[in-house]
Amino acid sequence: MLGYFAGLSLGFSLILAIGAQNAFVLRQGLKQQHVFLVFIICAVSDALLIAVGVAGFAGVVKQLPWLEPVARYGGVLFLSIYGAKSLWQACQKTERLVASNDEVTSAFKVALMCLGFTWLNPHVYLDTVFLLGAISTQYPLQQLEFALGGITASFLFFGALAYGARLLAPIFEKPTAWRVFDVLIAIVMWMIALKLFFQ
Repeated sequence: MLGYFAGLSLGFSLILAIGAQNAFVLRQGLKQQHVFLVFIICAVSDALLIAVGVAGFAGVVKQLPWLEPVARYGGVLFLSIYGAKSLWQACQKTERLVASNDEVTSAFKVALMCLGFTWLNPHVYLDTVFLLGAISTQYPLQQLEFALGGITASFLFFGALAYGARLLAPIFEKPTAWRVFDVLIAIVMWMIALKLFFQ
């Protein structure tokens, strides 16, 4: 179970950062348009990427044992920079999230946009394939549980984001909410980086 909860917590930590994909899911949830379609595309895509990362990276590490520490310290660097970026955004951000119901987009167009935000985002590959795959090697006998934890985090997060967006609308109309959120993301990222560094 340790591997499952490790995958679950890390999955949540990585996916929480507000990026183009999450902002798109939030907006669709606020507009209440094709919510299930957006949710299922994001969650299933994430599940596939996590499975590929955990399964593939473990096999590569067996052939190239030096790759694991390189990936681990690379992950520390990436998370540290990601955290710093979130903190910088918190200092600079003045935007607010407002969605309008006036414009109705077709399901096909929404699906294409969602697939683009998911599969054309380089951070998705860094987070789910490379970083999660690398960290999964710290749980050699529990990699399946680790992957299932990460996949569970994706389904829970995207479900909550898509269907709970209406509840978040009044909060994210205030720029201060984004700042607080980005500061929390920075703290979480740095905590994971420290844990990886000293592991």
